[in-house]
Amino acid sequence: MFYFLLSVVFTVALYLIMRAYPRYQVQSFHAIVFNYYSCVATGLILSPDLGRYARVEWTSNATLLTLALGTMFVVAFVLIGQTTQKVSVTAASLAANMSLVIPVLFGLFVFKNANKLFTIWNYLGLVLALVALALGAIQKKPETRPGLIEVPLSGLVLLLPLLTFLASGTNNTLINYLSMSYYRPEEVTIFMVISCIGAVIVGTLLLLGRVLFKHERVSSRSLVGGLILGVPNFLSFYFLLKALGAFGNSAAFVFPIYNILTMMASAAAAWLLFREKLNPLNRLGLALAVVAILLISYQELGLN
Repeated sequence: MFYFLLSVVFTVALYLIMRAYPRYQVQSFHAIVFNYYSCVATGLILSPDLGRYARVEWTSNATLLTLALGTMFVVAFVLIGQTTQKVSVTAASLAANMSLVIPVLFGLFVFKNANKLFTIWNYLGLVLALVALALGAIQKKPETRPGLIEVPLSGLVLLLPLLTFLASGTNNTLINYLSMSYYRPEEVTIFMVISCIGAVIVGTLLLLGRVLFKHERVSSRSLVGGLILGVPNFLSFYFLLKALGAFGNSAAFVFPIYNILTMMASAAAAWLLFREKLNPLNRLGLALAVVAILLISYQELGLN
């Protein structure tokens, strides 16, 4: 459970840093790209044997798939941003949180790596987890300002939440599959460094394209903001992988509890630091989240 808590702490730190970006005029996409450079540096610092990277087979299936995971990191970030801007924050939050169903289903029925026999109560907990995350993401509809003309959403734009859902779920499924199939528990750091190198390659190419063709300017604020973001970003996934390893790569157990704990901790931190208030549905979602955790993990908690 210690790895769970560390992963949640660094994930919440990640959200809070991004929450502060507008205040400091940080361009989110630029910061996201630079954050992966910081991720690689953090991973190298944590690596016990730097010579191990010289022995990496860069054309092997394991390495190529891990680099592809890095590209999915960037794709998911970009899709979340586009969904937030062109549809709504609620749609982006719902799509990202509900995506846990993808690694859970793969873990239960494809990889069959659950660390226990799931009972009806565990399955009920999974359902309640989805309901809790949905209720936790619901926000008040923003007020329409006088004179503002609402632009109807096109069919292509309406696909953005679905694409965000698929990208986020694919990320978590690949993390579970690759860590289970190609890497030993002591190789968590090298796994994450290689995936972040993939993100650096794709993100840098996209950023260069925007600079050359859209004439975007990269500010020092975005550079610094990204480098700061990279440390908790790397550590959140690092300890999530540690938690997966500790529970036998059981995505059906790890991801629901991780998402729920992150949602609860984020809500508390947002209230303390930014005075963000919870509406009645949010509070109901948090209550259901506690019940869901108990149902999913009652065997481990000795409640059976």
